[in-house]
Amino acid sequence: MSQIIAQLREELKANADPQTQEGAKRYFKEPIITYGVKNSTTHQISCKNWTNNIKNLSKPEIFALCETLLSSGVMEEAFVAAEWLPKIVDQFQPDDLITFERWIDTYIDNWAKCDTFCNHTVGDFMMKFPQQVGTLMVWAKSPNRWLRRAAAVTLIVPAKKGLFLDESLKISDLLLTDTDDLVQKGYGWLLKAQTEKHPTEILAYVIKNKSTMPRTALRYAIEKLPKEQKTQAMKKA
Repeated sequence: MSQIIAQLREELKANADPQTQEGAKRYFKEPIITYGVKNSTTHQISCKNWTNNIKNLSKPEIFALCETLLSSGVMEEAFVAAEWLPKIVDQFQPDDLITFERWIDTYIDNWAKCDTFCNHTVGDFMMKFPQQVGTLMVWAKSPNRWLRRAAAVTLIVPAKKGLFLDESLKISDLLLTDTDDLVQKGYGWLLKAQTEKHPTEILAYVIKNKSTMPRTALRYAIEKLPKEQKTQAMKKA
């Protein structure tokens, strides 16, 4: 197992670029650890290693490898873990949500790691086990900003399929006046995703709450609405 990790890291380091490394840092307020590998290259390395070394391993072995990658703090390694885990969604079990919550709480430290992990790993989990979605309401009340953002961004992909409208609105209610701009952007993004299938309901929600909704969240939420509806939503109450 350690040899798999060592080989992956050697490939990532071999593709590191100082210019990409410096450029990546501009997207984050907090310090990040990154090799400086382009996302497309990281994806190629991830896929190659999956095919050659990972796909025939057991679920516990894959989970252990992914935790090692997440715990390193390195951006590209977190992205690889986030790519591998959804490939075994058919093996997910309800109790895996406990593990995913622990990983978010312990290892996630910026919005990119949060989104890449939650959009598919946790989002796919929720589509498989929709009865577990209530846990996201608990995350929305967490003191950990990344669990609060995770509560929203986990449902982005399901929302685009028209799923979890009521739950998305409940999560948005819980996060409505959150003072963290990255949490605001997270639930605003969720509302925007829901406009693809439920534009009327989202417009009504925004108009109802626009006097208390931070403008950051509001702008995200209405981004895909028609111009007239955007104007209506942006008018101060």
